[in-house]
Amino acid sequence: MDLLYTAHVPAGPGPFPTVVLLHGWGASAHDLLGLAPHLLGGQALVLCPQGEVRIPVGPGVEGYGWFRLVPGAAPDVDEFRRRSAELHGWLDAALERYPIDRKRLFVGGFSQGGTMAFELALRDPGRFRGLAALSTWLPELLADDLPKSPAHEELSVLMLHGTRDPQVDVERARESRERVRAFGVRLQYREFEMAHEIRPEALRVVERWLAERALPAPGA
Repeated sequence: MDLLYTAHVPAGPGPFPTVVLLHGWGASAHDLLGLAPHLLGGQALVLCPQGEVRIPVGPGVEGYGWFRLVPGAAPDVDEFRRRSAELHGWLDAALERYPIDRKRLFVGGFSQGGTMAFELALRDPGRFRGLAALSTWLPELLADDLPKSPAHEELSVLMLHGTRDPQVDVERARESRERVRAFGVRLQYREFEMAHEIRPEALRVVERWLAERALPAPGA
């Protein structure tokens, strides 16, 4: 497991419903771990890996990203593929290390982490029960690189975005919504009067969405 990460592991032997949370540009593996108590009442196993691109965010302070961002330029597809392969490998190792209920595995991401979450779930939809994409976007180049599969029809996708987001304009989210819809997923899309953030009302939507889908399958 080469990527650094943080973990919230509930008490007991498991297996646990599991949520992989991917941080945004300039943050770290600790950024989204604070959501763990809000997800399934703290009874979900939550794993938060950290991107490896170092970003100066202040004097002597660094944050992290998943791939380099150049204003006005499309992502470097080759770099994105390399970073994605690292993340897929990290997840493979986590599935072996932790008592994860593989039928109740979710991924979520904020901002640039949401782009990586799209990559994880849309490339391998049979692995995930659901995807929560928060204040994020799916670039056309990256969407075109993803194969379509019948398994997409069983994947639940929640997209939430702020109408006042100064970092990722809401029109980019709406364009991304249509790219995601083309995969045939079970899509829910909502907008909130908020900026580039996760406000309490948006978090409550995530909590309800996750709780509804993390119920054990009938007969389990």
